Amino acid sequence: MINETLAEARQKMGKAIDATQDSFGSVRTGRANPALFANIEVDYYGAPTPLQQLASFQVPEARTLLITPYDRGALGNIESALRNSDIGANPANDGNIIRVVLPELTEERRKDYVKLVKGHAEEGKVSVRNIRRKAKEALEKIQKDGEAGEDEVRSGLSELEDLTKKKVEEIDSLLAAKESELLEV
Repeated sequence: MINETLAEARQKMGKAIDATQDSFGSVRTGRANPALFANIEVDYYGAPTPLQQLASFQVPEARTLLITPYDRGALGNIESALRNSDIGANPANDGNIIRVVLPELTEERRKDYVKLVKGHAEEGKVSVRNIRRKAKEALEKIQKDGEAGEDEVRSGLSELEDLTKKKVEEIDSLLAAKESELLEV
């Protein structure tokens, strides 16, 4: 019972870290990255469709991204979705592909992105701590119901604390890497 609770907490904490890492990927750095377009939806024949399902992406240069739609009829809708997004780029449509050149990041904008990334990291840490709290309550309930002894539960709680500390440190290291990537000129 205790091992199952810890395994579930470990799995959920891993998912929380993956979600944090995904949110870091959607924050723009100085380089073009297809993950920047993960949250953009295009009106495709009346249905909102994620851009990544409608086109392929190529990065020929550090700040240039080429978007090649699978259906050329969606070219105009993709271009308007990019213009309406908050990426801050001006897409150029040549009839076959869309070229997106990302502007140089100013120092002020880089600092704003660092604040945004720190917020994502804090959300990830809160998520990990909430998982810990729920697992701790489950372990205490196991002890209260008499399904395990006090020493076993105490050992499980200690393992849970170690796991939580390791996952929070993992988020901190991801944050440090993303922060240095953002501040790199």
